[in-house]
Amino acid sequence: MNCIIVDDNIIARTTLTQLATHIQDLHVVQCCENAFEAYAVLKTKDIDIILLDIEMKDMSGIELTKNLGSQAPIIIFITSKKEYATDAFDLNVVDYIVKPVTPARFIQAIEKAQEVLSSKNKMIDFIDDQFIFIRDSNIIKKIKMDDIIYIEAMGDYIKIHTPKKFYAVHKGLKDIAQRLPPDQFLRIHRSFIVAINKIDRIEQGVLVIADTPIPVADTYRNSLNKRLNIL
Repeated sequence: MNCIIVDDNIIARTTLTQLATHIQDLHVVQCCENAFEAYAVLKTKDIDIILLDIEMKDMSGIELTKNLGSQAPIIIFITSKKEYATDAFDLNVVDYIVKPVTPARFIQAIEKAQEVLSSKNKMIDFIDDQFIFIRDSNIIKKIKMDDIIYIEAMGDYIKIHTPKKFYAVHKGLKDIAQRLPPDQFLRIHRSFIVAINKIDRIEQGVLVIADTPIPVADTYRNSLNKRLNIL
């Protein structure tokens, strides 16, 4: 996997470069100190992953991601601020790491990226009320409906989150939403479907499920309140 590191802080770039050396098959093609330099690299080289800071001069990481659009490689935001998480959800990035970056957290993010890269050969083959079957090349994998915590859209892919791992599948969220049991799952955002019985709480307009904050869009708020039978 080819990656670039984009951060205006030389210490951050050095730290990420060192972390990357410990992961097999992850190759740092170039370190960039701003988004413009990164944009130029992306036009000339085949890049799979961007390790991207958000707060940078002239063009932020969020602005770069928006400019790349559907042609963007897999993006992992690495920032010192938590408040950009909602924007990251909307941009369908693979992961969002808050500095300082620990080796364990870095490995987790890269594993997510690897799963997405390998998902090009995956597709949903069959769904019933109890199971979802994923065709991965010549292997069909079964996932219990009850194991699904939430489903997240990410460009042309979806991520099916379970307690142990997530599965990246080349499928649209709208398509799978029409096929899931409506008594078990509810769409709460253009990028998220959640398992109703896995919801922990709702606070300040954000739904928390499996310790993960998920935004609730205004257009889905009323249907969520009705389904939860809020007093």
